Amino acid sequence: MAKIRVQETDVTVVRIKDNDYISLTDIAKYKSEEPFIVVANWMRNRNTIEYLGIWESLYNPDFKPIEFDRFKKEAGLNAFTLSPSKWIDATNAIGIVTKSGRYGGTFAHKDIAFKFASWISVEFELYIVKEFQRLKEQEQDQLGWSAKRELSKINYHIHTDAVKHNLIPDELTPQQISIVYANEADVLNVALFGVTARQWRDANPDLKGNIRDYATINELICLSNMENINAVFINEGMIQKDRLLKLNQIAIQQMRILQEVENRKLLK
Repeated sequence: MAKIRVQETDVTVVRIKDNDYISLTDIAKYKSEEPFIVVANWMRNRNTIEYLGIWESLYNPDFKPIEFDRFKKEAGLNAFTLSPSKWIDATNAIGIVTKSGRYGGTFAHKDIAFKFASWISVEFELYIVKEFQRLKEQEQDQLGWSAKRELSKINYHIHTDAVKHNLIPDELTPQQISIVYANEADVLNVALFGVTARQWRDANPDLKGNIRDYATINELICLSNMENINAVFINEGMIQKDRLLKLNQIAIQQMRILQEVENRKLLK
């Protein structure tokens, strides 16, 4: 669940079966303090029913067109009313869903939600589309960060394997072995971030996790490369002092290149 801010109105966005659904209840609050009445008035409109029916026909193989035709014929009559629940139950619709509880309300597939927003206000529709697109861009950035973080973790196994087979004598205790691993992890931390894990924790006592959990995508890409390179250096028998110096030079070069690539993308 996520929220976007549209013209001083908080609008909830949820994922349902890999699709984005937006709260019609929240959108309606932009127009009235009685959102359920606003949604009901929109749904009794003939144009709305026709749109919902066409949308369901395109995307819902279990949609009941006979019930849809009945609603369409009754639309416009003074006594005609149509609630989201009634529409869903009668036609087996999937484009609109109702949820109960603290974060409940009426939600609709983004296509339908944008249509409802345009009925509320053309200006509001433009702003909600803009904020929704911004939300999707943020999610893609976060997805990219997560993928790079996982890649870094996988490559770290290569790194620790090199440490295990080249830097840990058989007679060390488990506690001593953990110190060796932490020490080698800090070689990468110092080379890339300029501080050890302990120094970062001391400087950021209120943050959870570790220094790598707050790295940028470019830093994670560089870290992933450095883990592989350091593993090669360890296997070749290079001493730690020389490895740290070389890794720092590599980090500076790679971060510069990655930043240049990012700047070119922004210019385009």
